[in-house]
Amino acid sequence: MVNRIVIKIGSNILTDKTGKLDIKRIRHIAEDVVNAIDLGNDVLIVSSGAIAAGMGKLGLKQKPDDIQLKQAAAAVGQPYLMRAYERVFSRFSKKVGQILLTRSTFSDRRRYLNAKNTLLTLLSYKIIPIINENDTVSTEEIKFGDNDQLAALVSGLINADRLIILSDVEGLYSADPKKNPDAKMFHLIDEITPEIEAMAGGAGSVVGTGGMYSKVLAAKKATSFGVRVNIISGREKGLITAVLKNEPHGTEFKPQDNKISSKKGWIAYAIRSNGNIILDDGAIKAILYSGKSLLPSGILKVEGYFDIGDGVNCLDVNRKRVAKGIVNYSSFELNRIKGKKTNEIESVLGYKYSDEVIHRDNLVIIA
Repeated sequence: MVNRIVIKIGSNILTDKTGKLDIKRIRHIAEDVVNAIDLGNDVLIVSSGAIAAGMGKLGLKQKPDDIQLKQAAAAVGQPYLMRAYERVFSRFSKKVGQILLTRSTFSDRRRYLNAKNTLLTLLSYKIIPIINENDTVSTEEIKFGDNDQLAALVSGLINADRLIILSDVEGLYSADPKKNPDAKMFHLIDEITPEIEAMAGGAGSVVGTGGMYSKVLAAKKATSFGVRVNIISGREKGLITAVLKNEPHGTEFKPQDNKISSKKGWIAYAIRSNGNIILDDGAIKAILYSGKSLLPSGILKVEGYFDIGDGVNCLDVNRKRVAKGIVNYSSFELNRIKGKKTNEIESVLGYKYSDEVIHRDNLVIIA
C-alpha cells in the first residue's frame, strides 16, 4: 500500500544567512524526497520561500510589513523558487507541479474537492506537487497565517498518512533550547494538551511566519485527521528517510484514534465562522454526549449575520466554544425561531427547511 507523505519546508530552511535561496540545501531535501518516493511513498511538498526568495531579488534586508510589498516580493520570488525545485528534482528524473492555494480554496466545498482531485491526479502521474499559499493575491483576510497550517489542511484534504515538518529547531523542547541549556526534547507526544501548547510558546524567524507554537497547532489539526506528525531538523540531510524507516528523530505526535472525517475536518478547520450561537445546558449535553443534532429549542442567543450554509460557532453560556457547524437557517431566521420546538418552526416562519438548525453530520465537537 502506498503511503501519502506531506513534507512542509519553511522559509528559514530554504534560505541562507543572506536571505537568498540555499540551493545546496534544496538539493539535499530533494534527494531525501526521492529516497522517500523510492521507499514506496507518494510525496507532496508544502513549501514556503516565495517572499524570502523575492526579498533577495529585491534587495530587502528584512521581511516587509506592508502586504502589497509582500505580494510584490512573492510575485518576484515564486518563479525563482519553482525554477530551483524544477532544477534539483530534474537531476533525479522527477517532475514537479506548482499548486498555489488561498484560504477561499478551502472555505468553498467545491473548490476544496477540486483541489483534492488535482493533487491526486498529479500523484497518479508521478509528479511531485509543490504547494504554497498564493501570496501574490492573498490579503490579511484570506491568509492561512503560515504554511504549517496549510500543510495540516493539505494532510486532511488528501487523507495523508504522515506530515513531516522541517524546522530550524529539531523538535519540541520543554523550553527554548537557545535560551535554556537544560531544555529537554520530547521524542513522542501521545496527546496535544493545553500544557503542550503552552510549552511551544514561540515566535517566528526573520523570514518565516511560524514558530514552534504554530507547528504544534498544525500537528493538533493533522493528528485529528489521523495523520502521524514529525517535527525534525530541516538542516540535517537524511532525516526524512530515517523517520520513514521509524528511526527516532525530533518529536513525533501520535495520530488520534477517534479521527474526524475529511468533511468534518473541513468544517472544523477550513471554513470560517460567520457568527455564534449560544446554547443552553440541555443542548450542550445533547450534542456533546448523545451525538444529537442541534434543535432551535436549545438556542438562547444568536450573534452575527450569517446565511444558510455558513459556518457558525456553538458556545455555552460562559462563551466557551463547544462545537462548530454548518447552519440550515440564517441568523435572521434563527432569531425568530430560537427557543421554539421543531413543530413550531413552520408556524413562525411560514416554511420549514429542516427540523435541525445544525444536523449532526455537519456538526463538529470542539470541546
